Amino acid sequence: MLKRLVIGRAMRSEELGETLLPKRVALPIFASDPLSSVAYATQEILLVLTIGGTAFLYLTPWIGLAVVVLMAVVVTSYRQVVYAYPSGGGSFEVVTTNLGPNAGLVVAASLLVDYVMTVAVSVASGVDNIISAFNGLAGYRVLMAVLFVALLAAINLRGVRESGKAFAAPTYLFIAGIVLMVVTGFVKMAFGHGPVAESAKYPITPEDHQNTLAGFALVMLALRAFASGCTALTGVEAISNGVPAFRKPKSRNAAQTMVAMGTTAVVMFSGITILAMTSKIHLTNDGCQLVGFANCSTAPQETVIAQLAAAIFGGEHSVLFYYIQAVTALVLVLAANTAFNGFPLLASILAQHRYVPRQFHTRGDRLAFSNGILALALVNIALLVAYKANVTNLIHLYILGVFTSFTLSQIGMVRHWNELLRNPGAEAKARAAARRSRVINAFGAVTTGLVLVIVMITKFTQGAWLAVVAAVFLFVNMKAIRRHYDDVAEELEVTDPVEELSRPAKVHGVVLVSKLHKATLRAIGYAEALRPDTLEAVTVSVERGEAGELERDWREYDLDIPLKVLDSPYREITRPVIAYVRGLRKSAPRDAVAVFIPEYVVGHWWEQPLHNQSALWLKSRLLFMPGVMVISVPWQLDSSRAAMRPSRRAPGAVRRGLPPVTPRQLRK
Repeated sequence: MLKRLVIGRAMRSEELGETLLPKRVALPIFASDPLSSVAYATQEILLVLTIGGTAFLYLTPWIGLAVVVLMAVVVTSYRQVVYAYPSGGGSFEVVTTNLGPNAGLVVAASLLVDYVMTVAVSVASGVDNIISAFNGLAGYRVLMAVLFVALLAAINLRGVRESGKAFAAPTYLFIAGIVLMVVTGFVKMAFGHGPVAESAKYPITPEDHQNTLAGFALVMLALRAFASGCTALTGVEAISNGVPAFRKPKSRNAAQTMVAMGTTAVVMFSGITILAMTSKIHLTNDGCQLVGFANCSTAPQETVIAQLAAAIFGGEHSVLFYYIQAVTALVLVLAANTAFNGFPLLASILAQHRYVPRQFHTRGDRLAFSNGILALALVNIALLVAYKANVTNLIHLYILGVFTSFTLSQIGMVRHWNELLRNPGAEAKARAAARRSRVINAFGAVTTGLVLVIVMITKFTQGAWLAVVAAVFLFVNMKAIRRHYDDVAEELEVTDPVEELSRPAKVHGVVLVSKLHKATLRAIGYAEALRPDTLEAVTVSVERGEAGELERDWREYDLDIPLKVLDSPYREITRPVIAYVRGLRKSAPRDAVAVFIPEYVVGHWWEQPLHNQSALWLKSRLLFMPGVMVISVPWQLDSSRAAMRPSRRAPGAVRRGLPPVTPRQLRK
């Protein structure tokens, strides 16, 4: 009942087509991350530049321009991916096809780590904006972050289309709010009344206290700021992974959505960066660097968005201030939805290639990849708790993976166009288009490769090494999983059907007996119905009196199969049975042994430890013996009937369209 309340009714596999997305719904689903990242990308640039006080804030517009150019390059490059590889593999498929499986795994591992960090950073940043409006909630930072992750997981478990409907309104309200704020700020500037931030009056104490950053140190500072500002590009590749989720024509709709995303993100980021400069926002990692900032050790600094909204719309007495804060916080939390769609899709593709457990390719009741959603939620809850939902600490683990993906993907696309141009049968028009696309992707590969180097240099020692370790760990494990699946497939492959289908010479039936009761008699009856060549009952004599009583009952009931009593001077049960069965196999290697084990079926969890423990241990040992078949013969105790009544549908019955079981059928 609770599951249906949270997730909704189960959907048939044939209804998958009904979940395909129009562009207006796909935009908030796949692009909420890059759209929402404009809320903190400018802030991260300022946080780095204010290490040297206010002296280096003049670099902000140039760094912002570099980020905008990079965004245009990446969006243009990924439009080529959408058209060339519409099956939804995105960077993984491009790189695997053109650069080989190992390079593809590097991309997959990097993207999986980046998707995890997208959720963590987005949720933590959203909580920051809530705290900026309501400072009293600062003590509940981690709890709010965990609850938001759980809520996002629950919404996504209801299906892609439903999550899109839930997130569409907040995303569009955020875009409208930011555009309104930017336009209003520009209009005020045009009339000579430009906004001035509350923090503009606080001078900043440089961290080095000498303001001596120059030469190489200044270059490194600018590169660090640029690397932090590149968080605006995270999530761009999600659309290329989600092409199959679009309505037809899939590639064109996905490409148009990507252009809309890039244009909107550039406009908002540029506007926020320009206004942050003109309003003289001062923001530092340590509030005590702001000279005169009261309660610097306890009072959190307001975010860039909060300070701009206050300066433009009139502070905490303005409805629009709270509107901007509300939609920003909401969209930042919902931006994690990009990862909640990208991570399960990528995990599903990896499962098809046998790099992760096959369960990640299984769709849930609502046709979403439920196992991937749950795995992403659990990892992020642990991450947010460990890092106390602190954006500054988490941001250093971010964007490393996405630029690895960007770079290798563009190199793979260059090779893709080269292969097409080598084809002598290609039409002249197609060859001309391929040359243009190759130039675009080559420029994208060089650009994103340089950014990857910058990000690696500037962020590695600040915590990005953890993201590298995580990606390497995933890479090694995915290789091991694939190797295991390949080994199993090779081991199970039929090589000689005649020999491998050959029947055993004889089947020896062994019924394990502890006492003579209904469960034992059912096991004996079932064994006789299967007609093995020989059949005997076997018991272990732990207590002499009990073994003698069993032998008397056996003679009294005149059972026509022999009873074998195994002596156990050390009161063991498993070892004598294993030794006896092994002896049967050794004496006749071409024969099979069928071991029948009576088991109780109980209805309460607390009954399970009271029964079947010896049987379970025996079964686990017997299963490792070649030529031995273990057959459980269940006996349902009365409590098991009571346990059946609440469940009127068998597992999978909803998916198969079976009707509920009636109370009369349950009683039977």
